[in-house]
Amino acid sequence: MPPVNKQAVAAAFGRAAHSYSQHDELQRRSAAGLLALLGEEQFNRVLDAGCGPGANSRYWRDAGSHVTALDLSAQMLAQARAQQAAHHYLAGDIEAIPLAAGQFSLVWSHLAVQWCESLVQALGELYRVTQPGGTVAFTTLLADSLPELRQAWQAVDDRPHANRFLTLEEVLDAMTGYRYRFSLQTVTLDFSDALGAMRSLKGIGATHLHAGRARAPLTRGELHRLELAWPQQGGNFPLSYQLFHGIIERD
Repeated sequence: MPPVNKQAVAAAFGRAAHSYSQHDELQRRSAAGLLALLGEEQFNRVLDAGCGPGANSRYWRDAGSHVTALDLSAQMLAQARAQQAAHHYLAGDIEAIPLAAGQFSLVWSHLAVQWCESLVQALGELYRVTQPGGTVAFTTLLADSLPELRQAWQAVDDRPHANRFLTLEEVLDAMTGYRYRFSLQTVTLDFSDALGAMRSLKGIGATHLHAGRARAPLTRGELHRLELAWPQQGGNFPLSYQLFHGIIERD
């Protein structure tokens, strides 16, 4: 798996900062899945690690928690600040969180750790800043996400066009040694055309960040071939995500 370019990740999400909330159905449905696994509990101090424009930070603030919002992207933090989503805002990398250990009763990281170089390192940092008796709650994408996109692109060229995510086995291996529970969720979004589906990825910053240099824009002929190869359902162009929700209890 190629190394993760953190500057490219921050730049991609920065470009998406203003459009993100228009394309956030996946995030909303996924966050509901993580909350269902977490259960109804109140948390005094919450770190939202990979906060994006702040929707989850705002949720926890409205629930009465004292919230610190952390993100790699300055533009995303600016959006969160504009929403008054948290009490504190911090630019930082989940794999090297610039905070002292044992500060938070809940460390929440929703759809962020898939952009990290090492899930083991990311979970270690999330666990480190959780106080004893506290909880880490995270969601990541699994390797069998976006099968429709992968299938369609095969009609155009032989390059990968979706990010390489971890398998379920690799995620569970990274959680070895922790006291944890998990659930799986599939979210399928429907679009009226292939371009709409691909724009939804770009709109949340989730462009092909593991590929290095971007390819040239699609020609009209390539787009036609891609649309013909897309596995349609009832005239719609589906895009499916496989989600892993994990809860780790801090000893």
